Amino acid sequence: MREYLLTLCITAAVTYLLTGPVRKFAIVAGAMPEIRARDVHREPTPRLGGIAMFFGLCAGLLVADHLTNLSEVFEKSNEPRALLSGAALIWLIGVLDDKFEIDALIKLGGQMIAAGVMVMQGLTILWLPIPSVGSVALTQWQGTLLTVALVVITINAVNFVDGLDGLAAGMVCIAAAAFFLYAYRIWYSYGIEAAAPATLFSAILMGMCLGFLPHNMHPARIFMGDSGSMLIGLVLAAGAISITGQIDPDALKLFAGSEKAAVHQTVPVYIPLLLPLSIIAVPAADLISAIVRRTWRGQSPFAADRGHLHHRLLEIGHSHSRAVWIMYFWSALIAFGSLAYSVNSASMWIVLGVVFLSAIGLALLLLPRFTPRVPVWAQAVVPPRYRRRRRAVAAEPVEAEVEQRTPVAVGVAGVNGATALSTRQHVQERRTAETSR
Repeated sequence: MREYLLTLCITAAVTYLLTGPVRKFAIVAGAMPEIRARDVHREPTPRLGGIAMFFGLCAGLLVADHLTNLSEVFEKSNEPRALLSGAALIWLIGVLDDKFEIDALIKLGGQMIAAGVMVMQGLTILWLPIPSVGSVALTQWQGTLLTVALVVITINAVNFVDGLDGLAAGMVCIAAAAFFLYAYRIWYSYGIEAAAPATLFSAILMGMCLGFLPHNMHPARIFMGDSGSMLIGLVLAAGAISITGQIDPDALKLFAGSEKAAVHQTVPVYIPLLLPLSIIAVPAADLISAIVRRTWRGQSPFAADRGHLHHRLLEIGHSHSRAVWIMYFWSALIAFGSLAYSVNSASMWIVLGVVFLSAIGLALLLLPRFTPRVPVWAQAVVPPRYRRRRRAVAAEPVEAEVEQRTPVAVGVAGVNGATALSTRQHVQERRTAETSR
C-alpha cells in the first residue's frame, strides 16, 4: 500500500507542477479557442492540460518500475507498456485536436487504433464470466472487438461529460478510487497477482486527476481538453479490461464448488467491471442520451449541443459549483454502492443505504424547482431565493425620484458598469423631459 500511495503522490505532484507551465505554453501556442455556443465559461481558457497529465502518467510508471514490489508488475506483465503505448497515441491525437480541431471521425479512428495497439501487446479480454454458464473463452477476434468497444465507449463517455470546470477530472477520480479499492482487495486479500496492473493503473489515474483538479476547479485556469479527457478515459478502460478479462473467477475460491457456481456467485463482483458503465454510470448515461437525442433530430452523434446532464442542471437553477458537486455525489453513490454490493451482496443495509442516499440526491437535484414559503422568523438564515418578497410600494413621480438620486461619475471606485449606465440613463430622461417643456 505504501508503494501505491507513493506512486499516487508522485503522479499528482508532477501533474500539479507541470500544469502551470503547460498553461503558459498553451496561451503562447494559441490553444485557447473562442467561446462556443455550447460553452458555459465566459472567458477564453487555454486547453492542453492533458500534456501535464500525460507526463504525470509517465512519472508514475517510471517510479513504480523502480520500487521493490511494484517492479514485479513490469517483470511479469506487459500491460504497463501496453497502456503507455496506447496512452501516448491517444494523447497525441488529443493534442492535435486541442490545437487544430480535427474531425470527429478521425478521433474515433484514433481511439480504435490506440485500443488495437494495447490489444497487440496483451492488454485484452481473454474470457467472460457469464451467469449460469461459467467462464467463456473468447477467440482472438472476439476479445479484440470487445476490448476496442469498451475502450471507445469509456473514452467518449468521459469526453462527453467534460463540460464544467473540474467535472470530468473529479468524476474519473471517484471512479478510479472505487476501482483501486476493488483491485487492491483482489490482489492483496486473495493473492492474485493478475490484479496488480489494474491496481497500479487506478492509483496513477487518481494521481493524474488529483494533481490537475486544483487548476481546473471553478473558475478554471486551464482545461484538460481532449488530450486529457481521452487519456484518462483510456486509462480507466485499461484497468477495467485488465481485471475483468485476465482473472479467472474460480481463482478467487470464495467457496467450495464448481467453476460454474463460482461465476454465478461472483456476478455482482464482475459485472460492474465487465461493463464499466456502472462505475462511470453518469457519463455513460449522458453519452447514451446524447446519441439518442442527436440521431432523433437527424444530426450526427458527434454534433455538439447544450443538452448534456450538466447543462440541464444549470437550466434547472443550480450554480456552476453546485452542479459539479451533484454530479460528484451521484458518481460516488453508484461507484461505491457497486463496490459495497460486490463485497457483500447479501446485506440489506447496503441496499437501504443506497436507496436513502438516492432520495437525498433527488431532493438536492430538484431543490431549485421549489420555492417554499419560509416563516418570517427564519428568513434571516435561508438563501435570498427562499425569502418572501415584500409588496412593491407605490412608485413616486419620476421627477422626484430623479432629483433624489445623487449623480455618479463614470470611473468612481466601487461602481460597476451597470450602475454607471443606469445613472446616465435616468439623467438623460430628465433632460429630455425638461426640453419637452
